[in-house]
Amino acid sequence: MTSMTPNMLGAYGEWAAQSMADPPRLSFRQPMFKDPAAWRPVARARYRELLMGPAPSPTPVATVQHHIEFDGLAIEHLQWQLPYGPPTEALLLKPAKATGKLPGIVGLHDHGGNKYFGLRKITRMSKDPHPLMLKHQEHYYSGLAWANELAKRGYAVLVHDTFTFGSRRMRLADLPGNIRNNLVEANPEAPDEILRYNQFAAAHEHLVSKSLFSAGITWPGVFVNDDQRALDYLASRPDVDATRLGCAGLSGGGLRTVMLTGADERIRCSCCVGMMTTWRDYVLNKSHTHTWMCYVPGLPKDLDYPEILGLGAPNPVLVLNNRQDALFTMPEMERADRMLTEVYQKAGAPERYKGSFYDGPHKFDADMQKEAFNWFDRWLKA
Repeated sequence: MTSMTPNMLGAYGEWAAQSMADPPRLSFRQPMFKDPAAWRPVARARYRELLMGPAPSPTPVATVQHHIEFDGLAIEHLQWQLPYGPPTEALLLKPAKATGKLPGIVGLHDHGGNKYFGLRKITRMSKDPHPLMLKHQEHYYSGLAWANELAKRGYAVLVHDTFTFGSRRMRLADLPGNIRNNLVEANPEAPDEILRYNQFAAAHEHLVSKSLFSAGITWPGVFVNDDQRALDYLASRPDVDATRLGCAGLSGGGLRTVMLTGADERIRCSCCVGMMTTWRDYVLNKSHTHTWMCYVPGLPKDLDYPEILGLGAPNPVLVLNNRQDALFTMPEMERADRMLTEVYQKAGAPERYKGSFYDGPHKFDADMQKEAFNWFDRWLKA
């Protein structure tokens, strides 16, 4: 059959899109599933199986590199070593005068086409951050370091670099010359070198993904493992209430929010920002606007993309969308919203899902942050 609408696969587009049943096999929207408590373990086990991540490792042993007080916050600069790759750098932010156990949030940094940086995209620990990070926060976050702003409201917020970003990025010296186009890092913090590194990293993504697939691993499987180990550490802290844990992020951080919420029952409240659509949108319209980090082969047969986030039901989830977000189409963002609405209604918890639409492009601005923070206050502080 020839498609009548231009799409990423041309005449093959509708054929590919229609190969996915709606609802998929393990969707809670399937009539056979009645009780979320019976459905969730089955669907979650299949999702974890398809993620094909690294073998779980023990809770990381974090060492404190620095203690800092900045803008009313006590900040710990942390480092831990996973069984693979360079050490992970992280920041733990909480109110300087906080006492007792706080609700904990894993703050998940974005992609933004900038792999040189990770945690610094959504945090601030001095009055003179890197100028590129000032521009980044101005562009996406109304000039705010949102992890800091959330911590000020009475949370312990952990922000860590994940696989291929910041401290966990690929080091050029570890790669063959022909793969890195003989690029070297001479003055790593210089803006022009960061630009060149990010151009290389974008072109390198398909090789990373192919190599992982060849090892029987998916990219989401790796970053979910990274993020779960960060969650392990956050839950282990004596100043954190391990029964009140959440996660949030924009864009690539929204993707990580979806995937982490789907994988880990300890996440009790989530906020996905600027990263909600359907597999159909990726198939037909928008795979060209997205990273290789998105894809879990075989999963669309079992769960549509929004339903990964829905694996947390009836735990509360908030989805914040931008109507003019060029990464998605409005019809599929709206269809994703209807799917999650149906999942939560069927789970008997319609008030625990909310999807909001804001005017503007891809962002997590001050108004959206206010709604997200109020959502966490409602469900994690009560």
